Amino acid sequence: MMDPEVLERIAARCAELDGLEEQLVKQLSEVRAERDELAVAERVWQRMSEQIADERTEAGSPVIQVAGRAVRLVPDRGPGVAESALVGLE
Repeated sequence: MMDPEVLERIAARCAELDGLEEQLVKQLSEVRAERDELAVAERVWQRMSEQIADERTEAGSPVIQVAGRAVRLVPDRGPGVAESALVGLE
């Protein structure tokens, strides 16, 4: 016959593990939801970047890709834009 104290400890540990399992399932669900949201945000950012690059191409100086970002070869002149804004003129 099994010792009642051992059975009690086993039951307590099972209950503890059940609670931990519930907590981990909830946490995993939250992590997956956040990861999905980040994937959507990344797609939106990519589309917006492409749209902005297209608009800039139509509006002014050429746009090139530098380190995955759209960059104008010659920045637009405007109020408060100094010559130092031009690459290599420092």
